[in-house]
Formats: sequence, C-alpha cells, structure tokens
Amino acid sequence: MMKAMEFDPVTLLSDLVSIPSVNPSGREENQPPFGEVRMTDYLEQFFQGLGLPTFRQRIAPGRENLIAQLPGSVPPERGGRLLLLDAHQDTVSGEGMTVDPWTPIVRDGKLFGRGSCDVKGGMAAMLAVLVRLTGERPRGMPTVVMACTADEEYRLSGAAALTALWATGSCPMFPRPPDAAVVAEPTGLDVITAHRGVLRWRCTTQGRAAHVSQPHSGGNAIYKMAGVLSAVQRYDREVIARLPAHPLCGPAALNVGTIHGGTCVNIVPERCEIEIEIRVPPGEDAEARRRELLDYLGREAALEPPARHDPPYMQAPPLSGEKNRDLAERLAGVVREATGRCRLLGAPYATDAAFYAQAGTPAVVFGPGRIEQAHTADEWISLDQFHQAIEILYQFIKTYCHD
Repeated sequence: MMKAMEFDPVTLLSDLVSIPSVNPSGREENQPPFGEVRMTDYLEQFFQGLGLPTFRQRIAPGRENLIAQLPGSVPPERGGRLLLLDAHQDTVSGEGMTVDPWTPIVRDGKLFGRGSCDVKGGMAAMLAVLVRLTGERPRGMPTVVMACTADEEYRLSGAAALTALWATGSCPMFPRPPDAAVVAEPTGLDVITAHRGVLRWRCTTQGRAAHVSQPHSGGNAIYKMAGVLSAVQRYDREVIARLPAHPLCGPAALNVGTIHGGTCVNIVPERCEIEIEIRVPPGEDAEARRRELLDYLGREAALEPPARHDPPYMQAPPLSGEKNRDLAERLAGVVREATGRCRLLGAPYATDAAFYAQAGTPAVVFGPGRIEQAHTADEWISLDQFHQAIEILYQFIKTYCHD
C-alpha cells in the first residue's frame, strides 16, 4: 500500500500529464493520444495501491468512468455522509502547442503540459488528498467517492452516465446519492456556484455534385450554407445580443464552431455541414432558444431543399446557485483560512457539476489554476496554487461532517 511519506504530488501530476488522454471529439480514434483508456488504467492501479475498491463504467468503446471509494467513519447506509469528488480524465488536443504537450516541465514555479491546468492539476490534488486521508483516517471523516469521468471536453457524457449509477443503485460505490459534490476545474481557488449550460447540434445543406466546368448544372451546398450562416449571424445580433445578462454567468451566447463541405476543388460540393452551439445561463432553456433559432432560419434563409438540423448530440444543463449555497460557503471558509481570500463566482463555461445538481446533489466547482491558462499553447499550472488546493481540500473533507 502506498505511504503518504513516500508520496510526491508533483511527481503524480507529472505522471498524469505525460499520459495522453485527448478527447476524440467525434472521431472514432482510441490510439494515442486519443481516448482515456491509458489514463483509466493508470488511475485504477493508483487506487489499488491505496487499497481502495474501484468500479469501471463503460461510456463508449475504450472509454470509461473510473470510480473509487474511501470508506468514512460512519457508513452512508447508517447515516454517514457521502461526498463526491469529480475530475475528468480527458483533455483537448495538444496540436499547435509551443511546449511538448506530453513531456511535463517544471520551470519558474509552474508545471507545463497539456492538461496540467484543465484538469489534471485538480485531479492530482484530489488524489493527493486521498493518499493523506487513507493514511491518517481522521475521526469523523465522510465516505469519499472519487469519480474520474470520461468525455467531459466534448459531450459531458461521463457525468450524465454517473448519475444513473446512484439513481438505479447499480454501483456499490453509491449506496445512496451523494450529499454533496466538488468538481475539479481551474477556478483560481475561488468557488464557482453557477455556470452556463450548453447545447450543440449539426446543420446540413444538400446540393448536387457536378463538374466545375459546368457549375450551374449542379447545386453548390456551400453557397446554400452561406445563406444559413448569414441568418445565424443576424439572429445573434438581433436576438442573442439583446438578451439580459445573468448576474453571475453573463448572457447567452451563440457560435458556429466547425464547417465541412465538398470533396475537392474541381467538384461542385453536394453537402456542407456546420456545428452550432448555444450557451445559456441559469433560468434559460437552451432547447427553447434552439427552436427559436430554427424558426428564425426558416423565415430568413429560405432554401430548397431546406437545411437539415439534426437533434442535439450534446446538452448540458446550467448550474444554478440556488441549492449549493451552504456547501459553497463551507468550502469558501476553508479557502479563506488558507489563503485569506475566496470569492463565490459564476462561470460562462459548462461542467460536470450541473448533472450532479440536476440529480439532486448540491455541487460546486473548485480547483487550482485559472481558466485563462486552460487549452492554451503553453498550458501550465502554478505549483504553489496546486499545493494550496491539496491542503484546502484535505481540511474541507476532514471537517465536512463537523456542523
């Protein structure tokens, strides 16, 4: 069994960063650097080294949630508290980075590499806390379940699947729903109590292929999509830009993120596809906003045949701050004792926390690093903040059962 005195959190963080776990984002690739399977295997061995039981939940071929449980002083079945820690395994692509994405380097008090900030720094902090709790077993500690989720960066499907485990009672790690959840994301050691939700779908225009020497004998699907894109821009300016801003999370947002069309330059393209995303703050309905946009496009971009809008392939709810205030204040109090400051904030992005809140578990978002450093070409995390996060999470969990 791993001993706390032999354990170095920075070495652990370096190990995690050195294991590529890039979200395929719709691609079917499970070879390095794509997919979480190598990370899942590493984490399973880590938990086994602590003597903790694990459970693997399949999300997609070669992609699994990994769940481990550290029993508390009083079992949840007998009234003891159950706390969920969440950190996602996947990262965005390492393409275009100015540092080697999978060779972590420590320089000037920072650790560089893909995922160091989002979110392997937060994951390593939680794992370091489990090492300490396993060794010390402080009196009165809650049962801690750590979930290392898959597919957060694209569909957030890991968190959605995780809630089904306690809803159905099909996982021994969850004898009942958790009392609270802390989700690792780079928050700069502030506590996020609310964030926006997101909905994504694909839109396709259909044309007719032809030789480019006679383009008018075909139908250019890219030209048709240009009409759709112009209408989306008008809707953004006329509707989205005029919506009131949420006090914590800001206003709704609309974006076309990808476009694909044609096969080669000397063929009139018969198909063009875009991906559209809508983000909404708490209190707004993303699906209602999508239907409004589709009605607008039907009026503003008359096409024959009409553009086809597929059902959403991803939908994540907003996180409301209505039911997590006590949890947030408790965690913020520990942060203030350690650092002298902590804010309760909203965020424009989406996280796993909203799924846990939707399932009835109060959830907040917290971790080392800043969102401005995530997904960047030289992604890094402050090691001072990383070590602070370990101490904060330890003190929070140690005192969680003390009212």
